[in-house]
Amino acid sequence: MTLLLEKDATEDLLDRGYSRRQIGKVAALMGVGAAANQMLLAPAFAQQQAARGVKGAVRIGANECWTGPFPSGVDAIARAGSFGNWYDPDNYKGDLVKTVASVEGIPEANVAIWPGSGGPLVSIVAAYCSPTKGLVTADPTFESAWRTADYLKAPLAKAPQAPGKGTDVKAMLAANPNAGLYYICTPNNPTGTVTPLADIKWLLDNKPADAMLLVDEAYIHFSEAPSAVALMAGRKDIIVMRTFSKLFGMAGVRLGLTFADPEVQKRIMLFGPSAGGISITAMACGNAVYTETALIKARRNEMIANREETIAWLTKKGLAVQPGSQANMFMVDWKKPAKEMQAALIASPEKVQIGRSWAIWPTVSRVTVGSSDDMAKFRSAVEKVYTA
Repeated sequence: MTLLLEKDATEDLLDRGYSRRQIGKVAALMGVGAAANQMLLAPAFAQQQAARGVKGAVRIGANECWTGPFPSGVDAIARAGSFGNWYDPDNYKGDLVKTVASVEGIPEANVAIWPGSGGPLVSIVAAYCSPTKGLVTADPTFESAWRTADYLKAPLAKAPQAPGKGTDVKAMLAANPNAGLYYICTPNNPTGTVTPLADIKWLLDNKPADAMLLVDEAYIHFSEAPSAVALMAGRKDIIVMRTFSKLFGMAGVRLGLTFADPEVQKRIMLFGPSAGGISITAMACGNAVYTETALIKARRNEMIANREETIAWLTKKGLAVQPGSQANMFMVDWKKPAKEMQAALIASPEKVQIGRSWAIWPTVSRVTVGSSDDMAKFRSAVEKVYTA
């Protein structure tokens, strides 16, 4: 099994205290690529099957965008598709890296491209956690990092997150002052709340010098909050991660980014899945949409209007909605088991598929913000099935 990993990766794992048997598990995780990510995410997908794959349903359960890529991206996909017989005929990868670096104001060497963001998240946990160096996250948050740490038998600590607030960075550090990786999702999934840049900087400056800070900005384009990219200059202990799956409407296209020092990028790549690759259609689409400033703003404003209209309606109905979301989701407390409401809404005439709950808040559901029509159908379904 260890043959699936490069020699440098194997030696790195041995130096961090992994046994040969444990290295085999890491090799299996990296070697099967996307299949491994599906294995790690299977419990989450199982919880939200009512939010996926129902024909004719209102899909507001998986934080997908309610519409696809901008027209420029769709056109770029069509053009690139005609060159699908070549691996990368016109330097699609180089063009995308150049565009992203220009927009973000960082060197091209600090940009790495991935087929989505699930893969690099798994790879980063493998690169910086070990049997002695654990992972620290907020609770609730996106669970892929949790599952990877658990699979690798790395210590896992969770700092409870107050409703309506960003990540409590001081609680994170207290939860494990000697961790290998600290993970902040901002805007957070599932709460949509933003962790202030000053708090992220505090954790960056106070964590162990040999620990890595990962800032997952999958939903940053839905917010006007400043990016943690501003903290990267001259540092080798921070990674910022992005995805095109959310505001850009490219969840099925599969494209993601990591921003970090080139040496850090090289380390992550040691544990990158060996299977799969990035299609030229994905790279062409990403390159076309990343500079669409006006369309990004318009889509953000459309989402905000739909979100706020629905929250106001729920509040008027007497339902408690956690405040502070700056993303395409919000948390509603039904004051009863959330799984019951999830089942009732999918069984309603409107077939509304909302998201799952987290163990820390069993009566609270995550609801994705969809189109105006999606949210009108959600409100209609709630009116029918909800009783206090």
